[in-house]
Amino acid sequence: MEGARDSVLVLTNPSDATADLVLRLLAERRVPVVRLDPGVDLHDGSSLTATYRTGDQRSTLRTPRRELDLTRVRSVWVRRPSPYGGAPGLSGQARKFSAEQSYWATGGILASLPGALYVNHPWSNRAAEYKPAQLATAQRSGFLVPHTLITDNEDDAREFAAGERGGVVYKPVWNTPYRVDGQPHSVWVREARSHEITHAVAVCPYMFQAKVDKVFDVRVTAVGDRLSGTRIDSSDRDRRYRRYRPNFTQCTPIRIPEAVEHSVAAYLAEFRLTFGAFDFAVTADDTWYFLECNPNGQWAWQPTGTTDFVARAIADQLQKGI
Repeated sequence: MEGARDSVLVLTNPSDATADLVLRLLAERRVPVVRLDPGVDLHDGSSLTATYRTGDQRSTLRTPRRELDLTRVRSVWVRRPSPYGGAPGLSGQARKFSAEQSYWATGGILASLPGALYVNHPWSNRAAEYKPAQLATAQRSGFLVPHTLITDNEDDAREFAAGERGGVVYKPVWNTPYRVDGQPHSVWVREARSHEITHAVAVCPYMFQAKVDKVFDVRVTAVGDRLSGTRIDSSDRDRRYRRYRPNFTQCTPIRIPEAVEHSVAAYLAEFRLTFGAFDFAVTADDTWYFLECNPNGQWAWQPTGTTDFVARAIADQLQKGI
């Protein structure tokens, strides 16, 4: 059994090409790595056992090729593991029971490894994904935040939209999978006018935000205290839409203002994050407005220099541990 505190545990799916960039660096440095997709691999030849008693905790991962003492792992990179879907061959309530038991047991074991650095801890990731929490934390961290309303009240929504002279946009608070006639659709950011708002707002909370008269967007990728900035020039209002129209987007490096750097550090500290992907809208007078922070955002789509910088920064964190 591997016992020295020298292994890095990477939780992700087998198709995660972004993770491969970091794993190659760790391999070059001869850092032992175990890659695991717990929702799948633990139903396909691997197993996980944990024991707890006063003064002692043991966790063992067995794969077809090795046995690993998880209490000696130096760091855990929580990337993009598959959802816990339950054991193959089961259906209905039995499969749901299997999936939920795996989520609460396996997820709890892997999130409670003593002495390990998490990038990021899964519970920190979850806490940092709530849009209202992001906005509140951004304000406390010193970011400028566009005027925002989250409501299920039609009158409040109309009043807000009518009161913003520059207009408002609607944004979903979560990227929920959505289908129309059986086909997958995305709910994009779109302009919302006062007269368009109806009683449908009462169905669920809607988020409306004052439009920022931006010149360009910026992605700031933070790994600990190492930051990189990418300027994004695109005509698309919703940054997610750019992945479908890459020829209409130009990405170039940009210097990050010192005030923004300080706010990024404060934001990461409050959510206990090591990694964060921050999005900003920048106006003609170089005012940076915080839009959101994805605690587990993609980053390999940026220019090669930036992608290499982020990969090295993550590899350094994982290699160093706590």
